[in-house]
Amino acid sequence: MNQYVTGAVIRELREKKGMTQAELAQRLFVSDKTVSKWENGKGYPDISLLDPIAKLFGVSIAELVSGEVVSNVNVSGNMLRSKFYVCPMCGNVIHTMGEAAISCHGVQLTPAQPEETDENHMIFVEGVEDEYYVRIEHDMTKTHYISFIAALSPDRLQLVKLYPEGNAEARFQVRGVKQLFFYCNRDGLFRLNVKPSIDARHASYDDTAQRRALEQTAAKIFG
Repeated sequence: MNQYVTGAVIRELREKKGMTQAELAQRLFVSDKTVSKWENGKGYPDISLLDPIAKLFGVSIAELVSGEVVSNVNVSGNMLRSKFYVCPMCGNVIHTMGEAAISCHGVQLTPAQPEETDENHMIFVEGVEDEYYVRIEHDMTKTHYISFIAALSPDRLQLVKLYPEGNAEARFQVRGVKQLFFYCNRDGLFRLNVKPSIDARHASYDDTAQRRALEQTAAKIFG
């Protein structure tokens, strides 16, 4: 990892558990002076203690090291709460149905924040029988490309992995699709809210002024 657990994190977790330094020391088979040194920044726990400390506090090692403790209240795991993590080192794509502590290649990852599509990342959606045909205007070079397109519904994720010099396109089953996501390796994550009254037609629209006007009209008619 490129970080290490700090005394401030240990103190915060210990206090949340309502434990004294002596009680924590006893559980970890170290002295209370050792715990005090950790919390005062005069020392660090041995790496062999990271797993016992994480288990004692009910967190993952990644959360312990990052100092960002995740309280996952998304028990139902609704797909529409999905988050995408993309490793800058290898391009690995990790999907979660809510908050999580994720690391890859020693890098603590943060969820990609989606933006609305723009003129440089135009997406075309066309209804073809029971599928959405999705195409993105992109050069798809070796150094600048769309790495995946995903379709989200409340109960499922459909994801197509893309590669440089290929076509930035995919097909998804229409049923229940609410959102489309795609990731540009340079510009990040983009999102489009699917409008069945627009996207289920046998025609395609890019996400520019024309689509905005159609969305406003659809909202007035269909709510």
